[in-house]
Amino acid sequence: MVLAGGRSRRMGGGLKPLLRVGGVTMLDRVLAALAGSSHTVVVGPSELDDHLAGVPRVQEQPPGGGPVAAIGAGFAAVSAAARVAVLAADLPFLTAQALEQLTGAGDCAVYVDGQGRRQPLVAVWATESLRRALEAVPRKDASMKELLGAVNVTELTWAGQGPPPWFDCDTPEALEEAQKWLR
Repeated sequence: MVLAGGRSRRMGGGLKPLLRVGGVTMLDRVLAALAGSSHTVVVGPSELDDHLAGVPRVQEQPPGGGPVAAIGAGFAAVSAAARVAVLAADLPFLTAQALEQLTGAGDCAVYVDGQGRRQPLVAVWATESLRRALEAVPRKDASMKELLGAVNVTELTWAGQGPPPWFDCDTPEALEEAQKWLR
């Protein structure tokens, strides 16, 4: 499940997932990391439709309602899978290998950064655990912290080389830093 909603205020608006890093949109980079998945859905605005190459898209209600609302909207499209990756659409360094490290690690597995902060938009959930968490936190405006609080979370550190898979491009400065890493 790729969360591509957001307002992109810090980037000056527009469709942040369509910004390019190394000549490839961030959305395409995240979808490439999911290429081996049995079910994929993008949660975001209809303006993304021309960029999805057959990947289904849904929209959270209200639009821009936040990640928990987006997860709730996208869940039906992926609920047949045994595990569900929940990913932001602005992760230029996400790879299938990074997701593989999270797979099979309990109710929900997330990376933690060097300061011990959880990175909840690079997570792999057991499907039933995600279903129970969504039921336990039914408010559409709930926070990711509340959603994670409804399950046992396994925290993992990034074991790979290079930029971490949770590096997101929320600002022009972060986008420029991502471009520099790829040069």
